[in-house]
This record gives sequence, structure tokens and C-alpha cells, in this order.
Amino acid sequence: MSVQLYDTHSRSIQTLAPQPGEPLRFYCCGPTVYGPAHIGNFRTFLIQDVLRRVLEVDGTEVRHVRNITDLDDKTIRQSQAEGKSLAEFTTHWTEKFHTDCETLNMLPPSLEPSAVEHIPQQIVLIETLIQKGHAYAAEDGSVYFRVSSFENYGSLSKLKQRELKTQNENSAGAVNDADEYDRESVADFALWKARKPEDGDNYWASPWGEGRPGWHLECSAMIESSFGGQTIDLHGGGIDLCFPHHENEIAQSECAHDHALCRHWFHSAHLMVEGEKMSKSLGNLYTLNDLREKGFSPMIVRYTLIAGSYRQQLNFTFDGLHASQSALTKLERFADSLLKKTGEGREALAGYISADAPEDFGRFAKAWDALRNNLNTAACLGAIFGVLGANPAASLDADGARAMLRAFGSLLYALGLELFTVEEKQIDAPAEIQALAQQRWEAKQAKDFAQADALRDELLEKGWVIKDRKDGFELEPG
Repeated sequence: MSVQLYDTHSRSIQTLAPQPGEPLRFYCCGPTVYGPAHIGNFRTFLIQDVLRRVLEVDGTEVRHVRNITDLDDKTIRQSQAEGKSLAEFTTHWTEKFHTDCETLNMLPPSLEPSAVEHIPQQIVLIETLIQKGHAYAAEDGSVYFRVSSFENYGSLSKLKQRELKTQNENSAGAVNDADEYDRESVADFALWKARKPEDGDNYWASPWGEGRPGWHLECSAMIESSFGGQTIDLHGGGIDLCFPHHENEIAQSECAHDHALCRHWFHSAHLMVEGEKMSKSLGNLYTLNDLREKGFSPMIVRYTLIAGSYRQQLNFTFDGLHASQSALTKLERFADSLLKKTGEGREALAGYISADAPEDFGRFAKAWDALRNNLNTAACLGAIFGVLGANPAASLDADGARAMLRAFGSLLYALGLELFTVEEKQIDAPAEIQALAQQRWEAKQAKDFAQADALRDELLEKGWVIKDRKDGFELEPG
């Protein structure tokens, strides 16, 4: 079985395959670098990373391109507010993104183009669209894509033309050239935005006057540049990009080049936090640094973000982080049991983690098949722990243990999981926290569960998680 993946456009599971003799052309919408990426962003990027790894283990060469959005309303607005040049501002946050990616054990893309680097290509693309009648210049020097000129507009998101307003003004009667907008606000979208005072020094010359490209245009230009104008095999992003961003990419690219932009569309579902939508106002827009400060290692975060189905909303919880911590500990114990059979130390595990898959995954065949069947990470992990529960190391000799380590190592590579990365350390809770925890333990022993739950919630609010044992409890930062 080759790798199978759900295609948003056809609403069906399709086989992923490159063109004969070519690598699989995989483009991902990357971060907008105006601040640290949060865990919702990283859920999408990590799922894409796992897919690339699975393809590599399956023997498919992948050309993975992930862009950097360093030019849009948010980057300009924030750099202006901080009194920095756009380049200085976005370089800082790009470097921070790279650091977080490396910390989460993400493979670097084959190519990482930026929007600013591709302004000349974007201008050429606009000229082509105007010449073909798919775009028009407004009196102020802005240029808009004419949605009514593209018959298939809405085919990806399944929106009907009658559901869209074909106008270039918002409901207040003002020209709508925002990079991001609500679905109902406008259909014709900005390809080039005329220079405005609030843009500061962030403008470029064009045939239509000074200004800058609209957000939607950049990916079309970067895809063309990165893949030589050829139809790509796979395009990924969060489900929030399906409309309007990806719909607009299709319209721009296909009207300009007269061939399909992409054969397969891959979208990841939203992330919730403790059952609520992420937002700054709720204080749950967590970054990797936030979670590390709470005592959770990057591998715990990675495990948590990839463990659920990419097509379903993931409810990110601190209980889930603790469960991931326990799961990683079980994987480490299993690796230890196999390494003990081979007479090797923990440092030898790295030699077994490889994209070179074994001919036979043996007892892990079900786990590997789950990854190739629509990237079912949950089923894969379930199958792995099913093997672990049978304690297979007990019946293996050294050669059998090595064979199992090779299969196990390929799965670790596919999932991007690194073991033995956390140094165990004891963190002493303050006396006040220990007293609350003791009260909660006594309430539980007295079967006053309402009081026990209230004290547990109070501990959580103060940043501590209580874990019960048969004879007591433990406290951990949460």
C-alpha cells in the first residue's frame, strides 16, 4: 500500500504519488512572521512534517517548499508600531520560528522562499492576469482579481458563486483591500495595494504606481518560482486557509498559466485549548516557550500535537500533556528493554532511527500501515502501545531485538519523536502549594469529592498539577 491521504478538493482519500522520475512537489503555506508561532500554528506544521517523514520512509523523494510571509498587513503594522524596519522585524521572528522548528525536531524544508524576495515575480503575475482579462486596475492604483472571470471559483471550498458578492467594496462602501477578510465582505480581491501613509517605507514601484502585493498573491508566485511553473502534487495548510486564501491561489495561478495549480489539497483541522478557541483575550494562545516554562519538554508538545487525527479538531489540554509525558516514558522503557537485549546503551538508539525502512515491520506492521492510511497517527500510536503491552522483548534474542529496534526506529523517525531528551529533575513546590495539595488529598480520602475537585482546580490556577499515587500524591508544574 502506498501513502493514502484525504484530498480536500475531491472530498476523497487518494494515493499520493509524484510524476514519474520526479520528486513529490509539496508546498506548504508557512508562518506570517510578526510574532512567535503558537501551538495552533505548529500543529499544522508538525502534521506536515510527519507526512513528509512518512513519505520518505515509504521511499518517496519529497521536494518540500514552505514559504515565509514577511509582507502583509500584520507584519507592516507591527513593525511600524515597534519602530523597526520591516526587514529587521521579520528577520527576528523568522529566526525565532527556525529555532522553535529545530527544537521540535522538524525537518527543514528543501526551500524556504519569502514574499519580499518575490515581489518582481508577483508584479509579472499581475501583468499576465491583466492582459488575459482576469484583473483590473482601480483609480487609486490598486489592482483586483476579477472573480467572475474564473468559472471554477469556489470549487475547493464548495462555495457557490451566488453566495459571493462580486464587488470591490465592503458593506460600508469603502474599497476593501485587506489581506484578510470575512467571507461575506468581498469577492474581488486585491492583487496590488496602492501605497498608503500607514505603510510607511514599505512600498515598491510597479506599472500601476507605488504600493505592495496583496497577501493572496505571494504563494502563487512562490510556487511558480520554486517548482518551475509545473503543477504541484500536494498543497498543505490549515483548514482556515481553504477559503479565501487557497481558493484565490487557484484562481490566480490557473488563470495565469492555463493549467491546474495542484493535484491534491491537504488541510489540518483547528486546535482548541481546554475546549475553547485560542485567543489572546482568553490567555490560551500558548507558544512553545510558554509550555517549556511550565515544565513540558518540546517532545511532549510534539507528541501531543501529532497524536490526534489531523482532520478532527484537537482539544489541547494540560492533562493531555501529562498523558503524553507518560506515553513517552513508556516508549523509553521499551527502547531500554530492547537495547538491554543487544547489549547497547541509550546512545545507540540514534543509529536505529532512520528513514530507511526495514523490509518487514514485523509486529509493528499495523502501526506503519496506519500512518500510510490517511496519516492515522492515533491508530499508529495505539498499535505501537499494543505491541508494547505484550512485552515482546522478553522473548527476543539479540538479533531479534535489533530487528525490532530497526522497525521501531523507522516509526520514531516517521513520527519525529526523539527519546531520552529530558533530564529528570525534582521541583519542590512552595509550602502554600504543598498545604493545598495535602488538603485535597485528605478531602479525597474522606470521599468529599466536591472539595477535592475544587482544591485541584485551585492548584491548577496556581500553576500546579497534582498526580495521585496509591499511597499519596506528586506535584508538578502545570
